[in-house]
Amino acid sequence: MGHDPAAPARRRVVITGLGVISSIGTGVAEFTGALREGRSGARPITAFDTAGFAHTTACGIAGFAPERWISRLDHAEMGRATQLAVASTVLALRDAQLTPRRLRDQRVLIAVGTSYGESGELDRIVAQQVASGTKDVDGPAAARSASSRLSADVARELELTEAEAVTIPTACAAGNYAIGYGFDAVAGGEAGVALCGGADALLRMTFVTFYRLGTMAPRICQPFDRNRKGILTGEGGAMLVLEDLDSAAARGAHIYAEVLGYGLACDARHPVAPDQQGIARCISQAHMNAGTAPAQVDYISAHGTGTKANDATEAAAICQVFAGNVPPVSSLKSMLGHAMGAAGALAAAGCAIALEEGFIPPTINHTEADPEIGLDCVPNVARPAELRVVQNNSLAFAGNNAVLLLGRFDEDRA
Repeated sequence: MGHDPAAPARRRVVITGLGVISSIGTGVAEFTGALREGRSGARPITAFDTAGFAHTTACGIAGFAPERWISRLDHAEMGRATQLAVASTVLALRDAQLTPRRLRDQRVLIAVGTSYGESGELDRIVAQQVASGTKDVDGPAAARSASSRLSADVARELELTEAEAVTIPTACAAGNYAIGYGFDAVAGGEAGVALCGGADALLRMTFVTFYRLGTMAPRICQPFDRNRKGILTGEGGAMLVLEDLDSAAARGAHIYAEVLGYGLACDARHPVAPDQQGIARCISQAHMNAGTAPAQVDYISAHGTGTKANDATEAAAICQVFAGNVPPVSSLKSMLGHAMGAAGALAAAGCAIALEEGFIPPTINHTEADPEIGLDCVPNVARPAELRVVQNNSLAFAGNNAVLLLGRFDEDRA
């Protein structure tokens, strides 16, 4: 629905901190450098046994050491997705120059999107039962398995006892959902600060799901390429600090970008196949809620998984909405792989960086344009650009779609 003109004026919401842990870099500086370079996070899988699989490549994070950022809680008592959520939140707060003590005096929302949560712990429990031939349950693994831990442990680590902490499980669109939830809370005055984004770990369950669907690429992800063969699974954590503009300005905060609005949709037409009309409606809803016309969008960060169906359908929906005036479109998944519930949040962080730094991240691994798609996918090399408005698409199974609009911060924006 659109913004009601009769409703109280909503507060402007800005991004003041970014916390990124990904297969191509950790922290804003590394992540920015990797996006500029078109760095690939693809590497052999070490997170689980790949014996028997024809494809053994994914975008896992090398050298993740949660103890660098998690100090109050015992990181060993968390699953990997929870570790990524907590660590990326700590990074975001450091980037925003906000201390947990300062947050305790404010109304805070914590929203973490995820696809699989701590399903890896359930895998571990079942594997132990099969190996032992018993029904015994590993108690510590069971304690780690709750998806609510992704947001609750952020609150526990920061000692934010009054914060609302919610885990949003809307699959591959969950990161954008969480950012939208945070935007609403801050814009409506329900929270002064929102810590929002997504986290997912590289799991055997995820890998097997897409492998059995026949959508797994052998070595590289090639979104929008004529020769694309599917996704690479990935992992990561990305959390954003959202504040209302007045509070951010009063403390002299660095502002990456402004959140203009978002759109959500759940067309539920098919369990896994994307729907062009559903995607187009979601994009148009996001434009309406953000007060943005298609002609004002300078860049689209696509969902761009590298599957035949997703890329063709998403491209058709984009062309439908933009009607012959399509801006450059690129896919960060060509570099990051598909980080599931973290994917939208990682891309949102990339969009904020693109707005501030003035460049469009490339779609790497591009060898031949698909004539049925016909997009400018910014092949292989980052492109300098003066960006004012960018669009971030996140599309999930069952038509759970979320589209986010960010703008370069302009103090005089109406």
